[in-house]
This record gives sequence, structure tokens and C-alpha cells, in this order.
Amino acid sequence: MNFDFTKHNVGNIDRLIRAALGVLLIASVFFGSSWVIGLIGAVLLGTAYFRFCPAYALFDFSSNKDAAPTGK
Repeated sequence: MNFDFTKHNVGNIDRLIRAALGVLLIASVFFGSSWVIGLIGAVLLGTAYFRFCPAYALFDFSSNKDAAPTGK
């Protein structure tokens, strides 16, 4: 298991989708949704900002086409 935070594993389209969903989920909290939904939105925004997803690293996956393959 390699959690190298300096290697981005979230691509641009994935990043855009995560950011948009994150904002929508956080905004939904102000309209009556559970705070857990807002927390999920915050995690999505964080992974979009840092361009690193720990779940992707766990499964050795990357949606970033610019990154070199991690290999094992």
C-alpha cells in the first residue's frame, strides 16, 4: 500500500465532478439535509483540491492521465 500524497491520482474531469458534487452536497445541508451529507461533500471537495484520493491509492488506481503508472 503506497500513500504518496505528492503523486496526484485524480484527473481533471474526475476533479471537476468531485468539486461540483461536493459543493452541491454541502449546499444541501443548508436546505435540510443531514450533516453527514455535508461531510461527504467536504471530503469530495478535499480530494478535488489536493488531487489525491486515498481510496484510489488503496486500489492502485488513477484517473490522472498525466501521471506515470505507480506499479508495484
